[in-house]
Amino acid sequence: MASLLKQSLKLALIQLASGADKAHNLSHARTKVLEAAKAGAKLVVLPECFNSPYGTKYFDKYAETLLPSPPSEEQSPSFHALSKLAKEANVYLVGGSIPERDEGSKDDKKLYNTSLTFAPSGELLATHRKVHLFDIDIPGKIKFKESEVLSPGNKITLLDLPEYGKIAIAICYDIRFPELATIAARKGAFLLLYPGAFNLTTGALHWELLARARATDNQVYVGLCSPARAMKAEYNAWGHSMVVDPNAAVLEQLDEKEGTLIQELQAGKIEETRKGVPLYGQRRFDVYPDVSRGGKFEE
Repeated sequence: MASLLKQSLKLALIQLASGADKAHNLSHARTKVLEAAKAGAKLVVLPECFNSPYGTKYFDKYAETLLPSPPSEEQSPSFHALSKLAKEANVYLVGGSIPERDEGSKDDKKLYNTSLTFAPSGELLATHRKVHLFDIDIPGKIKFKESEVLSPGNKITLLDLPEYGKIAIAICYDIRFPELATIAARKGAFLLLYPGAFNLTTGALHWELLARARATDNQVYVGLCSPARAMKAEYNAWGHSMVVDPNAAVLEQLDEKEGTLIQELQAGKIEETRKGVPLYGQRRFDVYPDVSRGGKFEE
């Protein structure tokens, strides 16, 4: 059986502290990505909403137009900054997420929470619009409703890194829905990546649990990349970016402060895990359906 991960891969998760100055956020991200590349990372991930503050009132103000692609530099400075940076650093770059404005939508101008992934050539490889919007209300703790301003995406995002294999990209709240992860894994992904900004309530409850659950379900690597925590900001991110292996062991995690996690993903680990606990040969599709037969994909 061929290894899903063709060769070992150094993954970097960059836990950024971003503020109100978009140009500074982009410049700061560049510095950190170049540092990670110098340390040997070949796949680098930025956090959710890395170019702006996180909050419903900020999405429209910071939104950029991405379509038709490629946009002009005026339409999307973040697109061009990420494309140039991927080429400069010679890495695959998952640009966390940015607020996107769809000027061409029929019913007014829709906003999305969108992740862009670039190749070392600077070419755009994939676009993921957050599928599940963060609408929660925990009495006395936190109330947040992304759907007040955002629209949901409608595709599962899988992409092929030719030297390494397939990875899947989703955003934050998407991790709570195991179907996306299961479909991606059954389609051959060796790594599930989630740029995400959990808060102090949901982070303490479920951040690590969900990362390990998705790894347990699918016996693949999982990476969660959070913004750094800023207690002076209106939204306080949990932090604790982490990488989990196919056995659901936390290989490494950061604390709440700004930092970079670099972890080598080992080729052969997925197959070793699946040999020991052979879920893939034990599923009962005569009892329940195979979810990977449905869904919309961007590959």
